[in-house]
Amino acid sequence: MPDARCPIPHSQFAMINCQIPTGLIVSCQAPADSPLHDPIVIAAMARTAINRGASGVRIDTPAHIAAVRKQVSAPIIGIWKQQLPGCEIYITPRFEDARAIAACGADIIAVDATLRNRPAGGEDLKTLIAQIHSELGKLVMADVDTIEAAIAAAQAGADTVATTLFGYTPQTENFSPPGFDLLAEMVEKLKVPVICEGGIAGPEMAKKALDLGAAAVVVGADITGIDIKVTAYKSVIEK
Repeated sequence: MPDARCPIPHSQFAMINCQIPTGLIVSCQAPADSPLHDPIVIAAMARTAINRGASGVRIDTPAHIAAVRKQVSAPIIGIWKQQLPGCEIYITPRFEDARAIAACGADIIAVDATLRNRPAGGEDLKTLIAQIHSELGKLVMADVDTIEAAIAAAQAGADTVATTLFGYTPQTENFSPPGFDLLAEMVEKLKVPVICEGGIAGPEMAKKALDLGAAAVVVGADITGIDIKVTAYKSVIEK
């Protein structure tokens, strides 16, 4: 696997080959009220995932990213979920959020690239991506919900586009992830690597995503979601 900390070459194609992980990426996150929501625990999850063969990890918040960076050299996809007044998007919505997680060690910056309202006075998507490239020297992963948003994100300069928000926006709330149909359409229509994220609930589903042409698949709750898993078990066995 390429060194995740290697210098950023001049060509975007070389940047992609250098840093975007392929295969299995593990999202190591936990609810804010969970004992797992501790930088030390998140870093242990991430290190375990990498030790067992994951090609990269997806981590939320500067504190967690900094803790993980101390433990792993594999690629970190960094996000910072922010709930801003009057703003519908929440995954790394502003350049200042991207700058903060980049400073803590994120190799790839994931941003909400849906067509919803962006922060008042903030950057439009194309400007945000350009700033991340030019000022931070980082790649951008665009989290989308529809093929229209995926195409727009690629045209805006995103280095990779993911199905992350399929099923989680008003436009897609009647559908359940994973969005395999969306994934297949993105693979067909986009020239950048496509990542499947959201709703992967087993190795067979992950394999299907890769067979459909995804460069990588991000798995979160099915691997690291102890809170969600225990709640799901209890809801069934205690009926």
